[in-house]
Amino acid sequence: MLQRSDLPDIDLEKQLNALAKEVGRLKRTAASRGSALYDSASERGSAFYGDAGDTLSDLYGGVSDFVAANLPRLRKRARAFEATASNNPAVVAAVGLVVVGLVASLFWRRSSEEEAPRPRPRRRRAK
Repeated sequence: MLQRSDLPDIDLEKQLNALAKEVGRLKRTAASRGSALYDSASERGSAFYGDAGDTLSDLYGGVSDFVAANLPRLRKRARAFEATASNNPAVVAAVGLVVVGLVASLFWRRSSEEEAPRPRPRRRRAK
């Protein structure tokens, strides 16, 4: 690295050349360090992506096994629910209206919160 005591002895053109060389060395150093950091982050990202894929595959396998094992019971309950729904259409309609009302109120509440500005909290004055 160039020392400050060397600078007064060198003319301006040599100073500029020395500074250009120093900037070039710094650029190469930064590039090599940046490349190493990128490679490291890329490897970690690939490992996380692979782990997430394995985890999702295991989860899907577990759900698939659970559904396959309980499918006869689920079919039996679905048939019982279907029979109950066909025997009591008024109850089914009421439940459907309640669900639609709940969903509509959630959407209406969310849209009104986005439109209305939030009140700023008041600061308490020190006494």
